[in-house]
Amino acid sequence: MSPEEFRRHAHNFVDWMADYMESVEQYPVRAQTAPGDIAATIPDAPPEEGEGMERIFADFKSDVIPGITHWQHPRFFAYFPANSSPPSVLAEMLTATLGAQCMLWQTSPAATEMETKVLDWLRQMTGLPEGLTGVIQDSASGAILCALLTAREKATGWQANEKGLGTQPTLTVYTSNQTHSATEKNVKIIGLGRENLRLIDVDENFSMRPDLLEAQIEADIAAGCIPACVVASIGATGVGAVDPLRAIGEICERHKIFLHVDAAWAGTAWLLPEQRWMLDGIEYADSLVFNPHKWMLTNFDCSAHFVKDPDALIRTLSILPEFLKSREQGQIIDYRDWSVPLGRRFRALKLWMVIRSYGADGLRKIVRHHIELAAELEAWIAAEPDFEIVAPRSLALINFRYRPEGMPESEDLDRLNGTLLQRINDDGRIYLTQNKVRGRAAIRFSIGQTNTERRHVAEGWDVVKEIARDLHR
Repeated sequence: MSPEEFRRHAHNFVDWMADYMESVEQYPVRAQTAPGDIAATIPDAPPEEGEGMERIFADFKSDVIPGITHWQHPRFFAYFPANSSPPSVLAEMLTATLGAQCMLWQTSPAATEMETKVLDWLRQMTGLPEGLTGVIQDSASGAILCALLTAREKATGWQANEKGLGTQPTLTVYTSNQTHSATEKNVKIIGLGRENLRLIDVDENFSMRPDLLEAQIEADIAAGCIPACVVASIGATGVGAVDPLRAIGEICERHKIFLHVDAAWAGTAWLLPEQRWMLDGIEYADSLVFNPHKWMLTNFDCSAHFVKDPDALIRTLSILPEFLKSREQGQIIDYRDWSVPLGRRFRALKLWMVIRSYGADGLRKIVRHHIELAAELEAWIAAEPDFEIVAPRSLALINFRYRPEGMPESEDLDRLNGTLLQRINDDGRIYLTQNKVRGRAAIRFSIGQTNTERRHVAEGWDVVKEIARDLHR
């Protein structure tokens, strides 16, 4: 493809992209295809000869778009948001054009130095303490993996990487029973074994109970285990649970246990001074993570991982073969030592563009607006006699269920809510996700898409009521 052909096609693509952003709410939120529908449009064998971009793009629109769930739809209320914004999309276009592999300072100095600066901007914007150093990971799951690996090495006196876990006592990891499944998965990945993950029970607000945490730690020490890490949650996936960092941190300090804080979704709320109560005790954290790619208008993937002791992270992950050596070592940061993959994209560029385009105040206004919308929705749900809120609202996340008057707590009620959720998502006007709260079926309503307005939330709630009452007639 010549530069002129590229220019012509790129203009067509950008026109389509702008139209998509303008009209995305005309699509059904969740893809309405059946398994195999999209695969059936793709030939079984690759083409022998190249095809024209006009035809390829036409197939994209006719064959691919019907199979897309529209995460940027303003009535996307499922999971947590994976936000985008025009400045972030423009940055991704530049990143793709540059095609830089930013594993070393030398392979793209701008990428490394911008990442260092922009992560410190983020630290300041969210009220995190000085002394934390940031790095961009691909996801909160990747950051948890790095934290657990570092904790494993510290707990074994840096011997697990050298001699393997077979030479060490049993290491244990602690988190609440509300935490994201990434912690359990990563405990398996690093070789500690799922049986050595301790799920600590929670209180009436779904927060980890420090008394039970300490009791379990002491029991494990008495049994000859080495407690290696506690993973505390700020805004856990199910109900948005917030663990008490100060009490947990004091326990970790007493027992010399690595503390990681997973705030993948809720950390963006720290932009708001009134939400920084969640940070009480953050000074005890050895590392923490939150995702600008969730609620800060920055395209996936962009996960902000902050560490108190970068040298410990580097010591855990660094390997220096001959081909990665450079004359600048000792003077610069090579971020390939800060994460599991060697290869790194220029992810700082989109965060830099988003922060500069919206400013800290503009981002604060959007996040605050989402929380206000959720508070209004909470009041609407509470006012309906045949619906109930099943967990305290957490920022912009609500868990509720349909409970027709006189219907007792039962498996039939769970099935009714499961059917309701399926009907809502099959309808296509909104998209919600399921949950279980204290063992009973619930429906999550998460507000946070970049362009969601009050009317979208009101329309979404009307859809829920309409389908629920049709279902139970």
